[in-house]
Formats: sequence, C-alpha cells, structure tokens
Amino acid sequence: MEETTAVVNNVAQSAPAGDWTGLLLYCVVIFAIIYIFMVRPNKKRMVEYQKMLDSLKVGNRVMAAGIYGTIKKINENTIEMEVAKGVVIEVNKNAVASVE
Repeated sequence: MEETTAVVNNVAQSAPAGDWTGLLLYCVVIFAIIYIFMVRPNKKRMVEYQKMLDSLKVGNRVMAAGIYGTIKKINENTIEMEVAKGVVIEVNKNAVASVE
C-alpha cells in the first residue's frame, strides 16, 4: 500500500502545477478563431438581410418561401404578394429570400 501511495505522490509532484496560462491562451485563441470565422460574418450577413427587408416596397418582385410574386401591401410583420393575376397570399417578411 505504501508503494502505491509513493508512486502516486511521485507522479503528482512531477506534473507541472498551476500552469494555467498555456491553457487560458489556447482557449482565447480558439474563441478568437471562432469569432473571426463564424460569428462576425454571420452578423454582417444578418445586417445586410435586415437592410434588404427594410428596403421592400410595393411593386417589388420577390421570392418568399420559394414562391415568386409581386408585393401588393406591406404590413409590420407580413407582406401580401400577388403570385398570379388576382391571387394574393400573405407571407411572413422573414420568408423573403431575395428581391429582384
């Protein structure tokens, strides 16, 4: 039993104690890489998408939920778009994928 305790104590003493700076630096670098390559471009894309939604006007031809149509009325959260002559559907603004 004493041999096992002595071996464990020797291993514990040989391990570097309190070397958190390397681990902390590694974590900071990983989070910086994630921010630069994932978070920042996504924020930029969302700002551009919001500008596109804010610039919608009656008469624009849009694609919403895979359906092409012309905007007839813009409400706060929805748009009414004509997909065929006399056929008007109401679609959530966030479903708009592109403006032509």
